[in-house]
Amino acid sequence: MVLVEPEGPANIGMIARTMKNFGFSSLVLVNPNLTEESYSYAVHARDVLDRALMVESFEEALELFDLAVGTTGKPGGRFIPHRVPLYPWELRETLEGYPGRVGLFFGRESIGLRNDELERLDFTVTVPTSEAYPVMNLAQAVAVILYELSKERPEAKVRSLEPATRREKEELARSWERLLEALNYPKDPERREVFAKVFQRFVGRAVLYGREVHTLIGPLRKAAIKLEECGDAER
Repeated sequence: MVLVEPEGPANIGMIARTMKNFGFSSLVLVNPNLTEESYSYAVHARDVLDRALMVESFEEALELFDLAVGTTGKPGGRFIPHRVPLYPWELRETLEGYPGRVGLFFGRESIGLRNDELERLDFTVTVPTSEAYPVMNLAQAVAVILYELSKERPEAKVRSLEPATRREKEELARSWERLLEALNYPKDPERREVFAKVFQRFVGRAVLYGREVHTLIGPLRKAAIKLEECGDAER
């Protein structure tokens, strides 16, 4: 669980309590407003707060995980370009059997996660709510998502494969982008950027393993090199 700049001390405590209710214990706090009120609302989950890792930036928290999931109460292209968010039960199915380090990122009570932060995450999850009042309280949203995840806790079923790290997945995305550049496809640079971002989101949602990523990087990189050599020969 990652709380990005939580504004309400009480919410931090209630979230710690909710985590313990559903068997979760690893909490990362980014620039938190942690006070004695937080501990008061945590009740018997004060140990979750005591063990919480404090970091100073979103980027620092992101580096802790192989797979990063963002949460939003406002799904759609206007708010989160180039992706379709998962529902909580779909998130549980996606993570089933995945042995890597997963970070579930929640944003500020007032504005949530910013678009530039959501762009850095592998995929997003949203809780379906009534159109009459779609945005949930932070602690309530945490409870719904953790309830779904706790129905069938993800356990590593493929011990022989290591999950792809964030750096490996970023290298795969860069290899794809290099190939698009070598192909000059699409010719419109803005559309080409969209193609690169869509592939990056696909990589995140695919939940890849390291061996699979390196298998894909090889031919993409070789194809790009060949095309670049052809271009140099023409010049």
